[in-house]
Amino acid sequence: MKIRDCHWMHIESYLTRDDRVVVPIGSTEQHAYLSLCVDAILSEQVAVQAAEPLQVPVYPALPFGFTPSFMGFPGTISLRLETYVAVIRDMLDCLATHGFKRVLIVNGHGGNQPAASVALQSMAQHPGLRVKFHNWWNAPKTWRKVLSIDPVASHASWMENFSYTRLPGVQQPQHQRPLVDFERLRQMHPQELRDYLGDGNYGGYYEKPDEVMQALWQVAVAETREVLEGPWV
Repeated sequence: MKIRDCHWMHIESYLTRDDRVVVPIGSTEQHAYLSLCVDAILSEQVAVQAAEPLQVPVYPALPFGFTPSFMGFPGTISLRLETYVAVIRDMLDCLATHGFKRVLIVNGHGGNQPAASVALQSMAQHPGLRVKFHNWWNAPKTWRKVLSIDPVASHASWMENFSYTRLPGVQQPQHQRPLVDFERLRQMHPQELRDYLGDGNYGGYYEKPDEVMQALWQVAVAETREVLEGPWV
């Protein structure tokens, strides 16, 4: 049940029999030779496929997140932290008002972690509200699958290169990049970061065969579905 395929009466009827909902959140930022919208695309796709058999509604992915470090790369949009926190809080307030009691936030971007803290605050302010914050790409089973394929994997590398995120006519480099120095990276100004990263890949090959990526995707969808099914304490 994609929210974009529903009218308000569908949702009113749904809430008489279930109170779960899925909210994907992402980012619009550089991903080397992949779409700028990788994080939003993948969070929504994994959410939709996980929720479909359960007939739980899924909102369109929030396309903008908190990613100030990538502002040296044209096309990136980063909300101010206070703006981002306010948006997440408003979204959860609206869902609670309508009667959703179990909210699964499927996150596709590491910089969106402040949303998890907002979720805790929202649960304290809305008795009965339960919010799970799920980083789909590094959830335990999915991350183990990534490591079993190739431990050299990170932002904008093969592990984000799915059919959903590739761009027509864009060829991926064939070499493997070494992992970046993450401690050094965290101290850099956006322009310094761009100079250090080059195309934006944090480390690893740029692509893997489709059958490898499909196997990874199946694990991610199944794990996300398990989180949505519960338990909800």
